[in-house]
Amino acid sequence: MSQHPDDVPAQQQQWPGSDADLTPPADHGAESWIGRDRLRGKRAVVTGGDSGIGRAVAIAFAREGAEVLIAHLPEEEADARATVRLAGAEARVVLHGADLRTSRANRELADRAVAELGGVDVLVCNAAFQMAHDELADFPPEQLERTFATNVLGPFWLVQALATHLEDGGCVIVTTSVQAYAPSDHLLDYAATKAALNNLVVNLAQELGPKGTRVNAVAPGPIWTPLIPATMAPDKVEGFGSDTPLGRPGQPVEVAAAYVFLASDEASYVSGTVLGVTGGKPVF
Repeated sequence: MSQHPDDVPAQQQQWPGSDADLTPPADHGAESWIGRDRLRGKRAVVTGGDSGIGRAVAIAFAREGAEVLIAHLPEEEADARATVRLAGAEARVVLHGADLRTSRANRELADRAVAELGGVDVLVCNAAFQMAHDELADFPPEQLERTFATNVLGPFWLVQALATHLEDGGCVIVTTSVQAYAPSDHLLDYAATKAALNNLVVNLAQELGPKGTRVNAVAPGPIWTPLIPATMAPDKVEGFGSDTPLGRPGQPVEVAAAYVFLASDEASYVSGTVLGVTGGKPVF
């Protein structure tokens, strides 16, 4: 599962990137995750489930017995279909192609999920956009708008649309980032959105807790996904993750375990918290 830092060579992909083109390949748990029925009977929505962390979460949820609807960008359908195959023939996985930067798109996703699954018990807001730049002046206005619309407004609208369906035992899990605590200057806008999401999670936990809904976040550190070579310069990709105390990048499957725990009944008294999966980097 683990990799040495020098296993990540310099490389670059065209955005949005593809798992199939990663060198070395990422580990999503397709060969290693053994389900134990921890989510049997639950109905889950995972945004950004076509690749990376979202793919690993979708596979783990399906293996644990959940029905899963994956939301993905239309241009990432090939990766999304690969996720369905990797989840296993015994699992029910539904695909929904959409760009979640508008309130309408999120309402349509919520309606589709309720219609397809008969309701929603677990909502994973994982879809995200980032693009790195070396200087403040290099960040174009349209990128800031896209980053905040994808990373902050989309999750807000989706939780808003599904809030009543998540009452009495449902949960929301938001993907934030170690960037919220130790922001990189080449990810100014992305880091800011992740800090905003941490704040949103705490507020939503207070708002929805009395209605029986738990709200938590997972804050990954450097995880080996297509987002990295598709949004960073090759020299920043080389040796990716070597600056962590564990000295390597994390694999998507290593993050998926946190989502399974937070979605399961084992976390029945966990709400309003951020669970870091960072290789030793602090998230407080």
